Amino acid sequence: MNPPAAQEISAEEPRPPAALWEPDPDAVQAATISAFMRDVEQRYGVPLANYRDLWRWSVDRLPDFWSAVWTFFAVAPGEAPSPVLAADALPGAEWFPGVQLNFVDRVFAGRRADEVALIAVTEAGVEAGEAGEAGGPDSARTPADAEERLTWSELEQRVAATADLLRDLGVGPGDRVVGFLPNGTAAVVAFLAAASIGAIWSCCGPDYAAPAAANRLAQLEPKVLVCADGYHFNGRRHDRRAEAVRLAGLLPTVSAVVHVRHLGLPAHEFPVPSVDWRSAADPAPGPLRVEPVPFDHPLWVLYSSGTTGVPKAIVHGHGGVVLDGLKTLGLHLDLTDRDRLFWYTTTNWMMWNFTVQALLSGASLLLYDGSPARPHVDRLWELAAEHRVTVLGTSPGYLAACERDDSRRLAEAYDLSALRLLGATGSPVPAASSAWIHGQFGGRVPLVSVSGGTDVVTALAGWAPNLPIRPGEISAPALGVALDSFDADGKPVRGDVGELVVTRPMPTMPLYFWNDPDGTKYHEAYFDTYDGIWRHGDWVTVTERGSIVIHGRSDATLNRHGVRLGSADIYDVVERVPGVLDSLVVGIDRPDGAYWMPLFVVVDGELDDGLRAAIAERLRREASPRHVPDAIVAVPGIPRTRTGKKIEVPVKRILLGAEPGRVVSRDAVDDPVLLDAFLAIARKAAGA
Repeated sequence: MNPPAAQEISAEEPRPPAALWEPDPDAVQAATISAFMRDVEQRYGVPLANYRDLWRWSVDRLPDFWSAVWTFFAVAPGEAPSPVLAADALPGAEWFPGVQLNFVDRVFAGRRADEVALIAVTEAGVEAGEAGEAGGPDSARTPADAEERLTWSELEQRVAATADLLRDLGVGPGDRVVGFLPNGTAAVVAFLAAASIGAIWSCCGPDYAAPAAANRLAQLEPKVLVCADGYHFNGRRHDRRAEAVRLAGLLPTVSAVVHVRHLGLPAHEFPVPSVDWRSAADPAPGPLRVEPVPFDHPLWVLYSSGTTGVPKAIVHGHGGVVLDGLKTLGLHLDLTDRDRLFWYTTTNWMMWNFTVQALLSGASLLLYDGSPARPHVDRLWELAAEHRVTVLGTSPGYLAACERDDSRRLAEAYDLSALRLLGATGSPVPAASSAWIHGQFGGRVPLVSVSGGTDVVTALAGWAPNLPIRPGEISAPALGVALDSFDADGKPVRGDVGELVVTRPMPTMPLYFWNDPDGTKYHEAYFDTYDGIWRHGDWVTVTERGSIVIHGRSDATLNRHGVRLGSADIYDVVERVPGVLDSLVVGIDRPDGAYWMPLFVVVDGELDDGLRAAIAERLRREASPRHVPDAIVAVPGIPRTRTGKKIEVPVKRILLGAEPGRVVSRDAVDDPVLLDAFLAIARKAAGA
């Protein structure tokens, strides 16, 4: 099936919702996207009156668009190489064959050596004795770890030293280096060092239990593990040294460990030789050596949620991440070397990868290891003011929490004069939050809603400086993204809910899944619904104006506060709790922007407060605090397909108000009567 041409989006707007923010004409003219449009008009002789024209050209003339991105951002000297897209197919696209480059080369190209590149901050005000798990006499806080700054020159020297260390440990191109690290300088440096060699990077945060991290990292058969002694969160320092040792034991191919004293604690004894990170912290005398690799050489591996078993390892390439990063950050966010980006994230979430991509634009990064609401809910605004952040990213849930605690005006409480853009992703932004932010800043700072995913490690829909912002909507499909909405028959839908699809290739679509030699898992994940069309797994409305409304996940992925969680990870823990016979978990986006994640359990006897507490504690200890559900509810049984799979998606839709017969055939359920319990819960919640 050949990819269809991009669907026309009407420029006419019969009755648009009132815009909360309109672009300033002078600012639009000065924006990078306007310079790009002028360059395209001159090179290709195509008139571009507005963003809609540019988007339409970008997806109809896909090779020309990505060639223009390459040339405009000077990925390499001269014109873009040809061919750009040797195989225009889904799946199976082939981008820039024969081209060699490296993500790290682009990061350090033309940087001012003495300008700040990274600022890493940890949660402040922690007292000795408040360390978390395994705290003790050596768990006292090290004040010096509260903040660290690296200039571009220092960052490059750190990367060079760490790359030399990895080479000494036997790491070469194609080897895997994995991290068990919080959001700080060590994670960024270790990633860049591995990438500079041509090694492949992957990371889990140290809040994950060792088995949950191993479910992901062990698939890659890594050679080196870089792990921290712990992390900061909610006023506590969480000592994770024992868990790091446990993880090393669950990675049989690891031949060496690099231990990072993030909390200032001495390392435990590992089952393999280990080296202290500080041995690589002092700059190496030699320059950074960067290995050129093919355009589609693997850069990093991210993970699916693990809904149906072990999380799928999603592989992205150097070239695609470089090109899309320059496009998204440079054209959509207008990010330059004058900016400082702070997106609240952990290393578990693809927004960490997205944040690191901002180095491609020359922007400096503020990295934070801690709670966004400790010691008070304004913590992120406080950090943004202190460090003169220009672009701040967070979640709709955090904005809603700030709105509920609206005791003072942010712009009066903090000096946020440097802030020019606020981003939110992870779930749909409620219209009320957009209005609240507008009121806080008097319309000076636009709140940009973005939607994308781990699968493509970028935005599928978002904003640009020449687009208005309307409450409850995402402004437009991203450039180069042939986004559409399909009904069950594969026909485009406008003004009504459909499946979010992408009809033409993107450079950041996965190269492949790890350990999926024939591509079966990859095909099943995205292409088994519509032949030759990427189905993303979101319910979406594409309006007649071309704006986007996201309604939540159409599959069983849990997306809690922007972090994708695996139901399989939860089942693995919960169903080993004495007294629990079976379980099912779903995640629901509520209209007010909140996210509700109930866990339904079948128990041997009565579900009392003691058993609820035991389930929550087990999940907190063996998975992570994020895996603890919002409610634990007893049900008579868990409905399954006749092949034994839990029917998570139909249950989710029933809880959202759908009748069981409309979301699942009762003939397909092993015991259809079990659906009635969930229908009763939904009706009770609705007050029926």
